[in-house]
Amino acid sequence: MALDILPSQGDRFRLHPVAPRLAPMFCLALLTMSCALASFALACATPFAAFAVIAAAMLPLRPALLVVIGAWLVNQSIGFGVLHYPVDGSTLAWGFVIGAAALVATAVSSVVLRVLPQGRAPLMLAITLVVAYAIYELVLFAATPALGGEGAFTAAIVMRLGLLSAVWLAGLVAVCEIVRLVAPFRRKAMSA
Repeated sequence: MALDILPSQGDRFRLHPVAPRLAPMFCLALLTMSCALASFALACATPFAAFAVIAAAMLPLRPALLVVIGAWLVNQSIGFGVLHYPVDGSTLAWGFVIGAAALVATAVSSVVLRVLPQGRAPLMLAITLVVAYAIYELVLFAATPALGGEGAFTAAIVMRLGLLSAVWLAGLVAVCEIVRLVAPFRRKAMSA
């Protein structure tokens, strides 16, 4: 029934594109496909902070972390297998740091969404993205003394990537909302 996908009053999740039992698979499919697209289009600028917010807005922490790991694995597979990233210690280490940053951003997103008020979902998702992106970038920046790459943290680059994450978050939320709106019609058509 259509009422199955509506949030209950005590439900902390912000996005309900599908029935709760389907949410982990839907989120995994959405983020892995999005990650594949982003990896081919953007290479090293995959918007993991936006992915973290979507996963945390749709799932409990443990499944959200697993979904983000899945997206990260897709990103790394495309990077090393298709885009031919160099297989050296620094590149491998950066890959793991990116994964760790994505996981920390997911955990922080889950906490932020839990403490923010339930109303005004778009505003709450935007606030969560700002926090998740800041944490993601801080984790990456913390690795620069050991791995180098400080030049990638100029204000212009960080702002551009932050805006890119915001655009991706808006697009992913739009996909979730379209699926949520279409789902009742599909169920009616299938039962007829």
